[in-house]
Amino acid sequence: AIFLPRTGFKVTSIIIDRIKVACLNASQDPVQLSIALGAVTKESPSQDIQEILREAEERMYRSKLLESKSLRASIISSLKRTLFEKSHETEEHTNRLQRVALKIGHALGLSEGELNDLSLLSTLHDIGKIAIPEGIIVKPGQLSTEEWDLIWKHPEIGYRIAAATPELVPIAEAILAHHEWWDGSGYPRGLKGEEIPLLSRIISIVDAFDVMTFGRPYKERVTQEQALIELQKQAGIQFDPKLIEIFVKTERENNTPASPAP
Repeated sequence: AIFLPRTGFKVTSIIIDRIKVACLNASQDPVQLSIALGAVTKESPSQDIQEILREAEERMYRSKLLESKSLRASIISSLKRTLFEKSHETEEHTNRLQRVALKIGHALGLSEGELNDLSLLSTLHDIGKIAIPEGIIVKPGQLSTEEWDLIWKHPEIGYRIAAATPELVPIAEAILAHHEWWDGSGYPRGLKGEEIPLLSRIISIVDAFDVMTFGRPYKERVTQEQALIELQKQAGIQFDPKLIEIFVKTERENNTPASPAP
């Protein structure tokens, strides 16, 4: 609490506005700074100071609730912008992941909350790459052992970013585990099978599929059918075999031309 002796509500409101403007003008790297404030004026000696403080706190929480939705959108937007700028991920790539991942999510009958988390994970699973030097991310040649060590740390970095950001806490564990393999040979913790969060297992499949079908500077693209065959080869090794079965079935059905009407 901040006490402002001999300060009326009008002046207090001006001070609050100045603080909010300062937050808006602060650096947005990596996220927009935000603050919730509430103020009440003690206008009579008979007013109980504890009641005044409670009312100010209630106003602050009301302000926080009103701004929370726009704040969440602002934080996520700032993180996405930073990810696209620093990791050379593209919005088109994350949009494709989101679309395909949600198809699997719907096929599995996930709840609305789980689908929302899956959508967010599709966009920000690689947020840890913002801490990796750009020269390593865009390097065309082979990476050194030291450079690979840095790349392998991005799930842990992403986890720390998400765990420290209330809006991303629900997907923090999934970010940490999105490079785990079904057979336990992934990283960073060597999780195996269903120890790996479901959303992480979904993202690992759709990310691999997108890399294969759209290519990378270091990897030529292949046809969708070739990619599906490769995913099936990795079922039970890198990927959850049941999810692979659902994914392959869904993709082939969606890409099968409709039969002409009789």
